[in-house]
Amino acid sequence: MIDTVNKLVTPLRLCSRDYAVWMALACGIAVPCLYLVGWISIDTVNMLGRYLALALVAISLDLVWGYTGMLCLCQSLFFALGGYAMGMYLAHHGGPEGLIDHAGWKIPACLYVVYPYGVGELPGDAMTPWFWKPFYSLPGTVALGLIIPGMVALVIGFFVFRSRVRGVFFAVLTQAVTLAAWLIFCMNNMKLCGTNGLTRFDQLAGFQLSDPNTRLGLYMITLGSLSVVYWLCWLIIKSRLGRVLVAIRDNEKRLRFVGYKPYLFKMFIFSVSAMIAGLGGMLYAPQMGIFTPTNMEVRESILVVVWVAVGGRGTLSGPIAGTLLVNLLYNLLTSRQEFFWFLQDYLAPATYDKLVWSPDYWPFVLGGLFIIVVLYLPKGITSIWRWWTTPKTNVVVP
Repeated sequence: MIDTVNKLVTPLRLCSRDYAVWMALACGIAVPCLYLVGWISIDTVNMLGRYLALALVAISLDLVWGYTGMLCLCQSLFFALGGYAMGMYLAHHGGPEGLIDHAGWKIPACLYVVYPYGVGELPGDAMTPWFWKPFYSLPGTVALGLIIPGMVALVIGFFVFRSRVRGVFFAVLTQAVTLAAWLIFCMNNMKLCGTNGLTRFDQLAGFQLSDPNTRLGLYMITLGSLSVVYWLCWLIIKSRLGRVLVAIRDNEKRLRFVGYKPYLFKMFIFSVSAMIAGLGGMLYAPQMGIFTPTNMEVRESILVVVWVAVGGRGTLSGPIAGTLLVNLLYNLLTSRQEFFWFLQDYLAPATYDKLVWSPDYWPFVLGGLFIIVVLYLPKGITSIWRWWTTPKTNVVVP
């Protein structure tokens, strides 16, 4: 009987082992269908699109942490560089008209309201900064949104990896770089809109961002980008380059002893991960409708670490699952919830109020989830799926 059941269940398990494919099918087919039949709103679709953009950042961290063994705490910086690139393009084409400087350039509305005038300058003296102008065209913005994070990571990696900085020192250094960048972007005289951030996003490539069809299209573009990035990362991991990255993680000294130069591989994968995070920022900005320096805070990089750890580092699919799980829980548990509404008529008001879920409880849930994963699921929640889909063999003891 057991053998018969195993023969029936094993093919199902083998077909379902690639849970990344199933997640992509669920997101790509189920979500649009649920929206088209009216079961979910376009706001829900937009929210899921933002979470998929954040999943790109989680995959980028998994490349450098899960496969190369470098805990990086500056992924939010690369994410913000891409987000600011797209945000500057959107600001160019949004807001009220008529704010034209002496050179004939329209001053973005979000910059005009917080423009840092010098001594003796009048509102009519405001000028569009030179570094805003390359972001006027969409193709140039997409290219710069990938190149800038990649070049920043390349410069950081050149000085850090050649000096053989690794381990906790690398994590602290990247955290310090992120904090320094955050302080710079918060300064109003940098002409990046200061703490107000980039706002007045109206249209993207001529399509109104408020249009439900545009928002659905952005969701599908984000899902497609995530699928392509996942496939490219899978190719990297399965190649000889991927085996070298794993060797760096497991024993970098031995790899250097046999003639390799690990810092070159580290610089490459660090730059690739930065470009992926920048892509996530570019897709996140138009779906969020605003982009501020808060997206660059150190706390945001630590959250990415939590997403990867909860999902399972070194799996590619794990960071996606962890990102979706944690953010969906955050969306649910950071609002007042009456989970025991059916007891309201049987309990005193004071007693029932104690059973009502408060948003203040969310940090305890996040901390508890992280502790459970570290202690009991060190390979993340996706290890449960892998265990279920792995064919079980019957061992007969004579």
